[in-house]
Order: sequence, then C-alpha cells, then structure tokens
Amino acid sequence: MLQALGTFQRATPDQLWKLTRPDNQHDKLVRDNLLDLEDHHLVRIETVRDDQRQVWVLTKRGHGEAKKLLESKGIRVSALREKKYDPVTGKLLGTSYDDHAAAVTSTAAELHRAGIGHRLGFQTEIEHRLADGYVQRADLVVRAPEAGVPVMLLEIDRRSEDAHDLVQKLRRYWEWGRRLPKDAAKRTVDLVGSRLDAIEHVDHEQRLWRRFYPPTGREGLVPVAFVFADTTEAKVANTVAVLEEAGRRYWAPRRYDSLYEKAVTARDYRQAVPVVVTTLEQLQEHGAGAAVWRRLGRTGEQTLTAALDNPDGHALYLDQEARADAEDQQRRAAQREAQRPVCKRCGGKFTDERWEEITVHRTAVRAGDKSVCGACRADDVAREEVVAEAARLEAASPPEPQDGPEPDRVRSWFRRRT
Repeated sequence: MLQALGTFQRATPDQLWKLTRPDNQHDKLVRDNLLDLEDHHLVRIETVRDDQRQVWVLTKRGHGEAKKLLESKGIRVSALREKKYDPVTGKLLGTSYDDHAAAVTSTAAELHRAGIGHRLGFQTEIEHRLADGYVQRADLVVRAPEAGVPVMLLEIDRRSEDAHDLVQKLRRYWEWGRRLPKDAAKRTVDLVGSRLDAIEHVDHEQRLWRRFYPPTGREGLVPVAFVFADTTEAKVANTVAVLEEAGRRYWAPRRYDSLYEKAVTARDYRQAVPVVVTTLEQLQEHGAGAAVWRRLGRTGEQTLTAALDNPDGHALYLDQEARADAEDQQRRAAQREAQRPVCKRCGGKFTDERWEEITVHRTAVRAGDKSVCGACRADDVAREEVVAEAARLEAASPPEPQDGPEPDRVRSWFRRRT
C-alpha cells in the first residue's frame, strides 16, 4: 500500500485494490488496511470525490517509509503532499484530485489487474531529455517482461490536448530514441554528425535509450501507448486518424532494401516507434489483457502483445529473403544447365571442369577440340601420347646398317694385293 501511494502519490481504495490485491473480489480488505495505516499515522484522507470515493495520500511519516521501500529498489518516490491551509479562511488547500492524475492511476491499476506489470514496475512522470534541452515526460512507464512487455511508455489523454500536440509528443519520443549517450565513441559521434540518417546505422545497443530501458524484445524503439479517457468514440477516432496520418514518419515501417522486391513483402520496423491506442473505458470493461489495443497502421483490435509484435517484420524478411534467394539460385542453376554444352562425339554433357576449361582464357588455349567432352578429350590426349611415344622411341633407336661387300671377300682381296 505504501509502495503504491509512493509511486502514484494519490489513489482511491478501488485503484489501490487493483494495484495491490487484484485477485480479491472487492476493495474491502484494502479499505481495512488503509484504516489500519491511518491509525499508525502513515496515510490520511486528502479529499472525498463527488462519487464519494476517498482519495488517500501518504503522511510525512508514511512518505519516509515509502521512500525506504522504493529507493532501495531504484524507484523514485513521488513528492509528498503536505497539508496547506488558506491563511485567511483556514480552508485546506490543494485537495483536488484532477481527472488526469486519476486516469493515469486507473490505467496502471487496470494493467496490473490484467497481469501486465507489477506495482513496482510502474513509474510516473519520467523525464526524456532531448538534444535541445526539452524534457518530454511520460505520464506512465510500465515494465512487464513476464507479460511480454519489457517496457512501454503511456500517454493518458482526456482530450485536453489537440491531436497535433500528441503527434509532437510522438515525434519527441522518436527523436529521443535516436539520441546517443554523452560518452558515445568519437567514431560513432562523427558518423552520426556526417549526415541526417547516419544514426540509423548505429545499433540500438549504442543509443541513449538503452541506458534507461531494457531491450524491447522486438524491432524498433520503445513502444508508446495512447490511452484516451472520458471522451467520445468519435473524438478518439478523429485523434487516432491524425496520429496515423501526421505521425506516419515516426511509427510507420519501411520497405526492406532487397534484391527481391517482388518476393519480399516484409516491413522494416527497426527505426519506428510502435504505437498502440485504446481507451480507459475499454480497459475497465474488458480488461487490459483483452483485445482492446489497436496498432497504428493496422485495422481491428488485438491483445497488447499481439499488437506490439511484428509478424510482417524481420523474421518474415529473413524467411522471404532466404526463400527468394533459394528460388533464384534454382532458376540460375536451371538456366546454366540449359546452356551446358553437349559433346558432338559421344552426346554426353560437359562436366563443370570441362566447361570451365574451354571457356577460361588461360586454359582454353590448351583445351584441344572444344566441341568434345572431357572423356573424349582424354581419349584424344591418350592417342596423341601413344603417337608421340612411338615417335620418340623411333627417334631414339640406332640406324640400320647400309649394304656393303662381305667381310671375307674384302680380306682375301687384301691378301692378294699384298
């Protein structure tokens, strides 16, 4: 209870029930706990709403206890709401529980009730500082890795802002997701400064947002959810239409740069902000775990994880690219096979080695008859070697003696002369 009030500052018993004991059937146990904490001067009732629901806050003592519980876990505790009185009338000041703050707490309560985020996984008014010094504060940040949502930024809108103001918020989140940390390597800084789109070649692990949040488990930047409250369906539809059209640059995926444009229908979400929309009324009626979320660029509503997933994203790209590459290789192999030479002597197809031998310049000069295959060429070479060997042997043998007088007759003739 103290942790929840330390995070959200103010809450009704109904909201605290969903934030702390969502499995209970009602908020009676929560109200009993609040009365017990009140007896120990840890909480107090700040005001009672028009619907008679009490709004509870921490006392100074309770704030100190909540600070110990939260800051030890790295969670920032909200500011203490002290009692302030009008110096003239003595009336208690600052007791209004504005509808926006109530909607933020109710959104977190519905998420927690659906198992999307632990109460220690919520933070409010988290700063995101841009390069020009502007600070974009998220109404709510949820971390729910066990529910398939490692991190998500939420903007709660009661139609108090113009639709184009929401587009500017989306732009700022997109720009923040493209920032580098101050201690980024000089080589990376120089690369990003070289041209406007250079940041897209810098891995997300090297960007500023990864210092604050865990990997999302999906392509793209940190997802953003717009939750509309206390408004009409027509106003929500008009606002979403503006977000979809005017904010396309920030949420829309791109085509992959592929050699197989016709075969690859997958989309590249790596530089986009995944944006989902819903209403607080849908969350309260159907539950945050139901199909009440719509992803910009899609029709129909899905569960939160399905809306954040990219079935037409990188996994599909790898599959389509691999398939297209395999089909291209098969096509090329078939074309090559159709062009493979056939031996004019025996009718057999050339082997790859023989085909290369007759076409590569350095070997073609010694390839012999280019119209015959390797086996027939080997026969030719063998015959040539037989003929050459015979010629060599003939050249190496001694010459046959010439016809002449018989040796005995020559000797007898010589004796007669002497």
